Amino acid sequence: MKQEGQTGHSGHSAAAGRGRLLQLHSTPAELLAGGLAVVLLFVSAAWLASVAIPRVRGAAILLLAIASLVAVLALTFYWFRLRMLRATVTDYLAYLEKSEARLAGIIRSSMEAIISVDDAQRIVLFNPMAETLFGCPASHAIGRPLADFIPERFRSAHEAHVRRFGVTGVSERQMGRQRALFALHADGREFPIEASISQIEDSGAKLYTVMLRDTTERMRADAALRRSQEELQHLSDSILAAREEERRRIARELHDDLGQRLSALKMDISLLAADLQAAGTPGTLTAQTAAMQRVIDETIAAVRQISADLRPPLLDELGLVPAIEWIAKNVRQRFGLIIQVRAEEVTMDEHSAISVFRIVQEALNNVVRHADATRVDIHFGRQDDMFELSIQDNGRGWSGAPPAEGARRPLGLLGIRERARQLGGQVTTSHALDTGFRLTVCFPVNQVLTEESRS
Repeated sequence: MKQEGQTGHSGHSAAAGRGRLLQLHSTPAELLAGGLAVVLLFVSAAWLASVAIPRVRGAAILLLAIASLVAVLALTFYWFRLRMLRATVTDYLAYLEKSEARLAGIIRSSMEAIISVDDAQRIVLFNPMAETLFGCPASHAIGRPLADFIPERFRSAHEAHVRRFGVTGVSERQMGRQRALFALHADGREFPIEASISQIEDSGAKLYTVMLRDTTERMRADAALRRSQEELQHLSDSILAAREEERRRIARELHDDLGQRLSALKMDISLLAADLQAAGTPGTLTAQTAAMQRVIDETIAAVRQISADLRPPLLDELGLVPAIEWIAKNVRQRFGLIIQVRAEEVTMDEHSAISVFRIVQEALNNVVRHADATRVDIHFGRQDDMFELSIQDNGRGWSGAPPAEGARRPLGLLGIRERARQLGGQVTTSHALDTGFRLTVCFPVNQVLTEESRS
């Protein structure tokens, strides 16, 4: 709080100056000397009256001389004292003027609008930035109630807030934490602001200072950013849905079209091999047909594997848990990992089941590629109104450091986070070097329940 700091500094300097002035008051010794001088002058005057009497004595003249000398010394001392006091007051007033000029310069040059109001919430200070912000010159604003610059629907709440703030004893507070703040321009339009309020006591009265700035551009930028994020999320959802549909189509074509063609080709080769044996063809040709059959068998197995990787038929036919167990078995056979699956049977819509399955699939791919692990534990179940999926490996873990500049950034975890967002959930990870990696996805139950399970 710039102004509050400057105001506090000025108040401290004023208090110090008052202390210096108090120190310039007469001390008891000085008062005693002045009183003695007055008494001696009175005695001297009495003895002067007796001089006119014939009985003149030398003691009277001596006493008069002493009293006069004391009076002269006292007057001289007070004259010097007065000059010192005047010089001190002059220096203090000059310092006070400089401080006020410095504070006024800070207030004038501030990039934030600064408005000060008294106990009655009438404006006593209105800096140039406030003039620009509200479109109102300071000469028109000074003396007006602050409510004139607040939309009518917020005035009573704002006045109550300032009164409550005044009795708290808190020196400063950020305003607008519970709800958005709006101000009223001189042309009648409303605009959003953020503000902070501070209070000080001036001669026993409260003085409130509000520092505020126009947040219209920031709110527009925030709204544009939110729209952009929503559009990107919608685009991501569309891309993932299109990819899933394309996987389904390719898997179906591989299984139904290419798989059938390969099966037909295998039958044709089998018939050809039988005909060659019946015709007494040399054994070399029979061996070649047998080799061709083995190649076709391997090709059929590869096509089935590719089709299942693209879209496991168990996911559509039996549900999520059998599909997770199938992929765990597949990875176990192909890479030799020990994979333990503990999953509860749940009912959820197709889209959510696909997302959970893809998270498990991507997590296992990350374990195979990066973890150098020998064991993976997969757990999926319900905790109250949340589903929890966790994948824990015993690999080399991860330090959490970002990839080096220019290195390829892994997208596996990013894809998992995007899938979790579609489920309305969150992803948490726990990892450290040589202690394995744990991935946990939590998402709400009511986000993924089917219509049948809801009923």
